Amino acid sequence: MTTSISDFQAALLPYFERFRQTLATEQGDWVVKGFIDVYRNIYTLSVDTKVVSKIIELLLFPVISEFSIMHGYKLVLAEHQNYYPDISLIAPDGVKIAVDFKSTYKINPNRVSGFTLGAFTGYFRQRQSAKNIMFPYQEYAAHFVLGVIYARSDEFVDERRIYTLDDLQDIVSVVNAFEFLLQEKWRIASDKPGSGNTKNIGSVRDMEALLSGAGPFAPYGQEIFDDYWMNYLTKDMAQAIDLEEPPYRNLDEYWAWRERAPRRK
Repeated sequence: MTTSISDFQAALLPYFERFRQTLATEQGDWVVKGFIDVYRNIYTLSVDTKVVSKIIELLLFPVISEFSIMHGYKLVLAEHQNYYPDISLIAPDGVKIAVDFKSTYKINPNRVSGFTLGAFTGYFRQRQSAKNIMFPYQEYAAHFVLGVIYARSDEFVDERRIYTLDDLQDIVSVVNAFEFLLQEKWRIASDKPGSGNTKNIGSVRDMEALLSGAGPFAPYGQEIFDDYWMNYLTKDMAQAIDLEEPPYRNLDEYWAWRERAPRRK
């Protein structure tokens, strides 16, 4: 029996409560208070998104490992920090599923800072390539984002103070109010790159769209998402091939360009 993508998603969704219990206290505060040294001194965390993201990933990994064992998946970790994806899950029938951990913070109840969803160059376009990816992109049956959304604490955190284990309850949790999502990448992708001049796909930033997988490509399907991002050019990329401007910068302009351009085979 062939592994179904919807079956995979349905099997992992019930683990969201385990994720919550792993990351948060009953009051919703992050269980992580800081770093401890061999002298039992505790140093508080700052709200550094990269640090928070990595710690969340480390905390959730044992739960994902348990899930893979319970459901018969072989779990393959990225060999290098810049490899995609964070985790490859291989079903007994050989079906490969890419899972990338992503986390972001709430700007307000309805909007988040957003995710970056991987490169739109390199292995994304050269889908038989094994460079910077665990298996060639085309070998994956689906590309999922396991997303964690959190709120940043409003309480003051004194990073200069050194605490002890006796002070544990007095240390402010720098993040709280966790929410989780599991969506295929194309369903939550934006039609804009991530921040700056990056060659990464950006996500939508609307909370409801993220949680429900209702990004701008959702009505059109993965084929349109792939075609859009495989042909997308930044300004620098366009000028490198003697174009004054990129052929399109958003989905509306893409439709107009697609009417004129030959479809990629």
